[in-house]
Amino acid sequence: MTSVWDELVGQSPVVDTLSAAVRSAGGDGRSMTHAWLFTGPPGSGRSNAAKAFAAALQCERGGCGECRSCTTAAAGSHPDITLIRTDGLSIGTDVAREYVRKSALSPALGRWQVLVVEDADRLTEQAANALLKAVEEPSPFTVWMLCAPATEDVIVTIRSRCRTLRFAALPDDAMEAILVEQASDCDAATRSAAIAAAAGSPGRALGFIASGLGPVAELMRRILGEGDAGFVLRGELAASLGARPDRAKLEAALDLARSILDEDLDTLPADILTPRVEAHAELVRLTGELATYNYDPGLLAMEIGTLLAGAAPASERANV
Repeated sequence: MTSVWDELVGQSPVVDTLSAAVRSAGGDGRSMTHAWLFTGPPGSGRSNAAKAFAAALQCERGGCGECRSCTTAAAGSHPDITLIRTDGLSIGTDVAREYVRKSALSPALGRWQVLVVEDADRLTEQAANALLKAVEEPSPFTVWMLCAPATEDVIVTIRSRCRTLRFAALPDDAMEAILVEQASDCDAATRSAAIAAAAGSPGRALGFIASGLGPVAELMRRILGEGDAGFVLRGELAASLGARPDRAKLEAALDLARSILDEDLDTLPADILTPRVEAHAELVRLTGELATYNYDPGLLAMEIGTLLAGAAPASERANV
């Protein structure tokens, strides 16, 4: 029999806590609270856990995965489960107030009115303050679930009122087991590259494999490492991502990155290294653009993927 928890591979402590809360919600209530904060890196399963928890709370069997409540929740069409996300840079006050009003409504079909804020770290300060009272004093049938990369990404007045669950990065052997099961047609080299770049996040590793960006992500991981090679190459990649280059320019930067990484830069004579770096002075000039991506190899790989496909970078699309 399937379960709403099946996709949360490698997060047994989290599943145990949430399952206990679901059982408690229908009983003594000791393990249940009305405000939760799920933290962990992108792809760690924090949003999936929140959605599974929301489905389990509505299910009479605690998340069977098969009843109408579970299937509508999985399809994103359950009337009493609201997913709050944004494609923009922030979630503003008007949006927050809209969902605060919804949180006060009685459930239409289910047992709870559940609101999942998938991008709680993007709440503006004003929006977070608008949300505060609803989180602090929710209706007896309302549950808030906030997702963010880290506890510190949510203002202290809200996070102090939430029960926090942290999603740990998985070790490589656990990642390997997951990818062998869920991406069985993937070759070992691509799987290894995806694991190396995913920083313990199975969701991100699977995304790299599905998009074909595993090798690029591994290259980014090497580029973002410490040492002279990383320092030089961060400028190359930053510039390519900071503008809208043509495909040839981007591929040339990647080729240069690979060639330099294949050499021991610490022992490379200056008279050989310097001309190669100066030949890309225009790229190096824009090094600061890389800060936008927080030196994250996964985000860089995805950004490169959109550029190679001929689309505008995400940083530009977000401002359209």
